[in-house]
Amino acid sequence: MRLARALAAGFALSAAAAGAAPSLPEGPGKAIVEAACAQCHGLETVTRAGYSRSEWRTRVSMMVNVGARLAPGDVDPVVDYLARSFPERAAPAPAILAGDAKVAFREWTVPTAGSRPHDPLAAHDGSLWYTGQFANVLGRLDPATGRIREFRLPTENSGPHGLVEDRDGNIWFTANFKGYVGKLDPATGKVTEYPMPDPAARDPHTPVFDAEGILWFTVQSGNFVGRLDPKTGEVKLVRSPTPRSRPYGMRVDAHGVPWFVEFGANKVARIDPRTMAIREYELPDRASRPRRMAITADGAIWFTDYARGALGRLDPATGKVAEWPSPSGGRSEPYGILADGDVLWYSESGVKPNTLVRFDPRAGKFQSWAIPSGGGVVRHMMLAPDGKLALALSGVDGVALVEKR
Repeated sequence: MRLARALAAGFALSAAAAGAAPSLPEGPGKAIVEAACAQCHGLETVTRAGYSRSEWRTRVSMMVNVGARLAPGDVDPVVDYLARSFPERAAPAPAILAGDAKVAFREWTVPTAGSRPHDPLAAHDGSLWYTGQFANVLGRLDPATGRIREFRLPTENSGPHGLVEDRDGNIWFTANFKGYVGKLDPATGKVTEYPMPDPAARDPHTPVFDAEGILWFTVQSGNFVGRLDPKTGEVKLVRSPTPRSRPYGMRVDAHGVPWFVEFGANKVARIDPRTMAIREYELPDRASRPRRMAITADGAIWFTDYARGALGRLDPATGKVAEWPSPSGGRSEPYGILADGDVLWYSESGVKPNTLVRFDPRAGKFQSWAIPSGGGVVRHMMLAPDGKLALALSGVDGVALVEKR
């Protein structure tokens, strides 16, 4: 069931509705699609979709990567059938706003088609890592040479999701499909797994280290927040106070306090690093769905309101919330975000192509750029040690570095 949910998520669609299974249009390739796609999810996952031919090919590769049984010679007929029967649907166009800032994009295509690069990690040695969620790999790019090395995880269909580096250069990741946190030693390729102590914590999500070397992480569908002590391997979990609140993006503030956003509720929360007591801050609009977050130099908590197409700011001292409509509007689906001092950078994932947006709170001014490859949903972003922006480009099998000029 967990893998079936992951497959449906790969198409960015909701779970199957109750009722009779839909019928597929007639045409060459129909029988193959019926047999291959129904292995893991309902056919409504297909019939509700609409992509370009290249996007369908990427999604078919994703499905094969996670276990769909499809002979190599059947891939082209399946892609042809899907592109013909369920063509690309119109997406909102981005609003591109001019300004004084200048950026330069460098993009790379990852080696395994259908990898669905989920999160990026700009490591201290200058390398750029990514989680190949549907390829079951962690990838390392050397930007100087363009060489990419993939590290395959020993547990199949682990679904690597979030990434973070420790002080010794080890790469930690959340295994979103298999319910564990992992550590990769890049020098040896050895992977150490830390399973969740509660089977309900089935989908570890976003990891982050605090200043004391403790790893904090969210567990989205399981509705937990966790801490892992790398010295002992001990994992502790606490439930989010709000049922089905879906703890999602996470950061640690300058005082060592972990903060997270609840994608299933209109709430932002903090967790006491000693007692693991959680305090929630309710956002004023019940329709708000914060997905990722950032913390600026002044300690303010910023979040992307995915459902309402807005950028939000929470003042932790007063609980006051301010918000700004994203440039591309209510359907723009702001997602990955980072703070660069007091400036915010984030991506609008609901427009085509995706955008990179810059917001200067002091001036109250937005600027935006189209991502050259289209982006294909930028789920997470991080600031590299050298000041570049690191992005994972999920739907186009890519990663990127953005230089500010």
